[in-house]
Amino acid sequence: MPALRLTSALLLAMAMICTAIPARPATRAPMQHAPNAPEAPSGPIPEMRIAAVVNDEVISVYDLLSRIRMTLLSSNIPDTPETRRKIEGQVLRSLVDEKLQLQEAKRQNVVATDDEINAALAQIEKQNNLQPGQLNQLLKSRGIDRASLISQVTASIVWTKLVRRKAAETVEISDDEVDAAMKRLKEHANEPQSRIAEIFLAVDNPSQDADVRALAEKLTQQMKQGARFSAVAQQFSQSATAAVGGDMGWMRPDQLPPELAAAAAPLKPGELSAPIRTNNGYYLLLVLDRRGGNTPGKTDTIYDVVQVVFPLPPNASNAMKEQAAAEAMSVRENAKNCADFLRLGKQKAPQFSSEGQVNANSVAPQMREVLSKLSPNEATRPILQRNGIGVVMLCSKKTESAQKSGDPTREEVFDSLLRQKLDTVSRQYLRDLRRAAYVDVRI
Repeated sequence: MPALRLTSALLLAMAMICTAIPARPATRAPMQHAPNAPEAPSGPIPEMRIAAVVNDEVISVYDLLSRIRMTLLSSNIPDTPETRRKIEGQVLRSLVDEKLQLQEAKRQNVVATDDEINAALAQIEKQNNLQPGQLNQLLKSRGIDRASLISQVTASIVWTKLVRRKAAETVEISDDEVDAAMKRLKEHANEPQSRIAEIFLAVDNPSQDADVRALAEKLTQQMKQGARFSAVAQQFSQSATAAVGGDMGWMRPDQLPPELAAAAAPLKPGELSAPIRTNNGYYLLLVLDRRGGNTPGKTDTIYDVVQVVFPLPPNASNAMKEQAAAEAMSVRENAKNCADFLRLGKQKAPQFSSEGQVNANSVAPQMREVLSKLSPNEATRPILQRNGIGVVMLCSKKTESAQKSGDPTREEVFDSLLRQKLDTVSRQYLRDLRRAAYVDVRI
């Protein structure tokens, strides 16, 4: 076996959106405002003030505000002044890290191609059940500069390439190491396992502890109110698993650090832990499923649905909400089946009507309960969502066998070991960049 093999599937996963991705320079085209957004001031623009200087490049307040909006949107967290205050520090730290990563990529002549960027954007649309072009509409309706997303995707791709290059120089996974790992797995094959997802928030120095804990508590609160764990992980987590929504896969207690194993032990499937302090920072854990030894996992419920959303601008008035709800109810009452539902949606809300499949485990508990009670060709009542008011019709539902415990292949064991080592390389690489950098935070 070669000393290092980077599988295409793993690289694709790591290239998805994660927290560490560079921001664009402060000078750029003016932002397109959402409906009812304040008009741009005629004098000096406050948003163009400097938020931080990273070596010889600037992060503007505009960059920071745009990223905060995007983070809240993608995480399905309500955009309130309190929430903005809670996440501002973490978002700015992420932007600083991203700037360092982008600068390192430039120094190393590492770039993201147009095809790679377009593929990542298409994947984001697919993951969110959006049709081609709907992502741009969604960003515009929420007053988010599309360049902020492009910057995030670009930096994620180049950072993955940099970490891969660094790992190729320093990481070696031998046949003996894979053999030892497979032996351990067989020895513990009959022990209970849990499928766990994680969010990791680093604390790089003691002065950050209170702010990071406050953010962890805020994210916990928002997820209990319906924000999707996977979306929050993609935007906030500083672990390599952020790229796959925090999913760590099936784990035995002995595979987790003791403090994480102890926190996960009493949780039932679907339950979220309180923030867990470790030497490196705070963790939030979600138990997705449990199984005992060499027995098949439970079945997953897959819903085939059509969704129609009538978009609303930020801070929409009650009258606008009532109008959107009336439109949604009209679609619901006049559609006899999913084909009718989608056709009416395309007529009334063409940019925000879509069809697709969702796994019950990937949606918020409240929505999961609603879907479980629907019959085929039955629709929900109008629901207030992050980007408007929508209705969802169930077309069909089926069950699929969840991942089974069985013996993993050498390839799976190798990829697991590699992912762990890439995570370590990534953290150390970024830590070295921070130590060598000049960073001046001005807000």
